[in-house]
Amino acid sequence: MFRSLCSAFLMYSRIPMPKIEWKEENRRYALGFFPLVGAVIGGLLILWRIVCSKLCIGQFLFASAAAFLPIVVTGGIHLDGFCDVNDARASYGDKRKKLEIMSDPHIGSFAVIKLCIYLIMQTALYSQVYSLRTTAVVALSFVLSRSLSGLTAVTFKSAKSGGTLQSFVRPAHKRITVAMELIFIIISICTSLFFQPFQGAAAAIAAFLVLVWHRHTAYRDFGGITGDLCGWFLQMSEIFMLAAVVFTERTAALW
Repeated sequence: MFRSLCSAFLMYSRIPMPKIEWKEENRRYALGFFPLVGAVIGGLLILWRIVCSKLCIGQFLFASAAAFLPIVVTGGIHLDGFCDVNDARASYGDKRKKLEIMSDPHIGSFAVIKLCIYLIMQTALYSQVYSLRTTAVVALSFVLSRSLSGLTAVTFKSAKSGGTLQSFVRPAHKRITVAMELIFIIISICTSLFFQPFQGAAAAIAAFLVLVWHRHTAYRDFGGITGDLCGWFLQMSEIFMLAAVVFTERTAALW
């Protein structure tokens, strides 16, 4: 279990961990521990909100650092997948062509455009997050997005037999991994509902709607999922959950 935990953090974060041997038995439960990377990001986001409140730091600086924080922790691995998927879909080629484009290490103009729009919108949405309770709901979205992403990795059809994702899926103990992801999903949703019922419910609904959208488009465009598609889903679910929290809070304020 400890070696699987280290594998998860070594692959999906830049957090220093003990070096372990890269073999399948050390990755058996790695995807099950994937949500803990989100817990670290969420914890740092809450800490940053507290620091900003204590030091009277403005919303723009809070929002800019909040958008930058996940990239610092993860090294941008999921944004890389987001960019690859956008480049592939912009090609309007067949499934094989799209998979080839996703494997290309170069970034295209469409990916750059979508990435800029994503980061601008994410920063703008973070600028509307004021309270600590709202920040906590947003922080829990990092756990929920990774729980759903890990769940899809072991339950959805794969678009190809190789790749980084399959190096974690093949050795995974699927029943235990699914159970671990479901536990994290339940904990993150219930805790969000405890802090702010309406915003927590809105975030959960947004995440599951993006999940349905992800499955439909992944099967339609690529014939299944890949590591890049899981990264794309993670980024899309996080920004839609953030938007759901912000707009639900504003709507509730009207009443």
